Amino acid sequence: MEKNLAKTYNPKDFEDRIYQMWEENGAFKAEVDPDKKPFTIVMPPPNITGQLHMGHALDQTLQDVLTRWKRMQGYSALWLPGSDHASIATEVKVVEKIREEEGKEKEDLGREEFLNRAWAWKDEYGGRITRQCRKLGDSCDWSRERFTMDEGCNKAVRHFFVQLYNKGLIYRGNRLINWCPQCGTSLSDAEVEHEDKNGLYWYFRYPAAEEGAEDMIVATSRPETMFGDVAIAVHPDDERYKDMVGKKVILPLVGKEIPIIADPYPDPEKGTGAVKITPAHDPNDFEVGQRAGLESPSCINLDATMNDLAGKYEGMDRYACRKQWVKDLDEAGYLVKTEEKVIPVGECYRCHTVIEPMLSDQWFVKMEDLAKPAIEAAKSGQLQHVPERFEKTYLHWLEEIRDWCISRQLWWGHRIPAWYCQECGELIVSEEDPSKCPKCGSTDLKQDEDVLDTWFSSALWPFSTLGWPDKTKDLEYFYPTDVLVTGYDIIFFWVVRMVFSGCEAMDMPPFHHVYVHGLVRDAEGRKMSKSLGNGIDPLEVIDQFGADALRFMLTTGITPGNDMRFKEDKLESSRNFANKLWNASRFVIMNLQDEDGNFKELAKCCGDCCGMACGDTTNFSNIALRDEDKWIISRVNDAVEYVTNALEKYDLALAGQRVYELIWNEYCDWYIELVKKRLWGDDEEDKKVVRFVLVMVLKNMLEMLHPFMPFITEEIWSFLPHSDCEREDNPNCYLIKAKWPEVSEARRFAAEEERLETAMEAIRAIRNIRAEAEAVPSKKLTAVIYAEGEKLDTIKSGERYIKDLANITDIKFVTDKAEVPEEVMSAVIEGIEIFIPLDDLVDFNAEFDRLTKEKKKLEGEVKRVAGKLSNQGFLAKAPEKVVNEEKEKQAKYEDMLAKVEARLEMVAKKVNK
Repeated sequence: MEKNLAKTYNPKDFEDRIYQMWEENGAFKAEVDPDKKPFTIVMPPPNITGQLHMGHALDQTLQDVLTRWKRMQGYSALWLPGSDHASIATEVKVVEKIREEEGKEKEDLGREEFLNRAWAWKDEYGGRITRQCRKLGDSCDWSRERFTMDEGCNKAVRHFFVQLYNKGLIYRGNRLINWCPQCGTSLSDAEVEHEDKNGLYWYFRYPAAEEGAEDMIVATSRPETMFGDVAIAVHPDDERYKDMVGKKVILPLVGKEIPIIADPYPDPEKGTGAVKITPAHDPNDFEVGQRAGLESPSCINLDATMNDLAGKYEGMDRYACRKQWVKDLDEAGYLVKTEEKVIPVGECYRCHTVIEPMLSDQWFVKMEDLAKPAIEAAKSGQLQHVPERFEKTYLHWLEEIRDWCISRQLWWGHRIPAWYCQECGELIVSEEDPSKCPKCGSTDLKQDEDVLDTWFSSALWPFSTLGWPDKTKDLEYFYPTDVLVTGYDIIFFWVVRMVFSGCEAMDMPPFHHVYVHGLVRDAEGRKMSKSLGNGIDPLEVIDQFGADALRFMLTTGITPGNDMRFKEDKLESSRNFANKLWNASRFVIMNLQDEDGNFKELAKCCGDCCGMACGDTTNFSNIALRDEDKWIISRVNDAVEYVTNALEKYDLALAGQRVYELIWNEYCDWYIELVKKRLWGDDEEDKKVVRFVLVMVLKNMLEMLHPFMPFITEEIWSFLPHSDCEREDNPNCYLIKAKWPEVSEARRFAAEEERLETAMEAIRAIRNIRAEAEAVPSKKLTAVIYAEGEKLDTIKSGERYIKDLANITDIKFVTDKAEVPEEVMSAVIEGIEIFIPLDDLVDFNAEFDRLTKEKKKLEGEVKRVAGKLSNQGFLAKAPEKVVNEEKEKQAKYEDMLAKVEARLEMVAKKVNK
């Protein structure tokens, strides 16, 4: 192994090597250990059809930061990985593959052979995303990796289905559902995305059935559903229609008579106040139809074509039918008017096809009773949302929840464990495949063709992955999990369902906290999508910048619950930070070694100390620490407290930013610069102290940074001295297994912090004066510092720091401003004034020449503008705006000239010219 870090930071040199080392040595494995507290996160299982996108990268990095941190705190930290079978998405992919390669449809293969192809797809592509997770640095316990259709999860799904069915919470019924004509399956309410779109409302006249009665005018945005109309509804309090309730109208062109009914659903202020009722194609109409005891005829097929109820329009696509039907109604005199309106449209969340409400026999979960404990869990504080505002979203959806349609008309997925006796019609719901009908004894049984909604199995993920329904050691130890990390876009899809399922199956919520993060958007704030072509592949980013840079950018660029914009300059900033840490660490390591690459001796904190600058050292009684040593130790101690508290609150961005500031500003820019003279001096004992502090503090900083940037920190850690530890022989020496630093009162040095902070303020002030005077950094200066009382003592204690880092040769401390020279530049910090003589700052001969040239240039500008403004032709022809601009220039140049002349006069006295 090399004795020192490589000269340049190149993450490709070590990231894959380090991950392999961690995995081979079981660094991610969590054990059931009664002497440790458990900490558990279950990974939201990515689809086997997908690949790592920026949303995955954010979501998984947040989980990894928390897991690594808790592991270092001494918890038995389990981050349980897995993948989801994704019924709809996977079936679509497999169908497309068969169609492209063989020119066949799934029905041509049959169910069994199609499932063989689907499992082959899973075997080929299922591991792709987990390999990508490794590139990101995910410290999952891969020995526990699960799949939503593996044997254990399948057992859990069947058990839960039967449990709910036996309690009367699952039923099969003919109800209105959301149907996706493209995917060919039903969808739950949560799987329908609603979007407002510009559309039309057509107002049609429905002729009265009785001669002399009044016709009805009804507005609709979906004329093609009129073939399924069974009534016209009006509000019972609508005075316009009171005398018409109970009468009938005729469905235009169709000739069918339908009644006028009274129902609270119509809004008298909307449209004409009269609403056509089509129970088979609208959820509100369905409810009206149920209350009125109306029939529910359907006029649209599952493929979104019209059926025989549409007469001559049978077989037409729903939208083609709409166009022709409206034209025919118009020509027949039934179209009264057309109105442009914004119309809410429901689309399939996967393919974005407009869904079609359809009446269908489906399986449903009764939600009212299941929702109650999930609501109580949040209201009682047993389940907490971070940020808290998302609890309102969670509760609102649960309190307004409707029964959940869980059956899907697909072949890939958990097949519903229900069988129908072909002899007597008995329905058998069982965890095990039945051999005969319990009612008539027939063996002619047929299993339900449908599969379960993917989210039904995902809802069991926090406990099915730990062995439920069996009472396993893992389940007893690791459940409930501690935190679910997820985006706000799947609160309805997944979070709510896991909570009510956990409360039902385990009598408690599946996690204590739900940490909700936002989405990663592009630089313009747009959602990343294939259609926009603005997606960013995390693997490409990792290849260019390294995983650590991507992770640090993601974790420090987001606040809980809010979206973030992906900007390359932020990535570059993170990579620059990694490079800064690399170079500083290399400097430290090189100064720890002798010519043969052996570690030099460090100061020992106590008689029994190993002398290897242990990260948790608190006893410094035997070490001659100077103010700057105590300052950096104290700053690190404060940072440990701050970072730990921020992580406890899930404010990962604040935690990461604090570590960044500590490393870049305080350690690299200040401490290393403050101790260089000592490090290269002749005092051997003091050099041991400097080396000791450099290593100890660096270790603490690496420990705090490790959850955010695990690769670079592990690599640097391997080159540092450790007591009784040879990396090649002892995996326990890996940083991933190191102890999280703890806050210690013995590490607080308030007085030394104040002295150093004051000295640093003075140094910054002098540097600003130097920059303002345009004096080169190498120019030697003298300073006069005015202060009184304690402030004078404080600033005097920092004299050597000010001299070294502000390039000051001599400092005169005064308590009387009369001792301050007349010609100075000054700066004020709290209770202290700093004066730098102009003679030190300025080369007056050079300044005289520069100002003379500047004066001549400005005099020319003033003359030019004055001539322009005295030209009557210009004033007469030029626009007022142009004239005013020239006047502004004149005032500006005259002011600049006056200032240059005044300074030139002062400088001239100095050079005796």
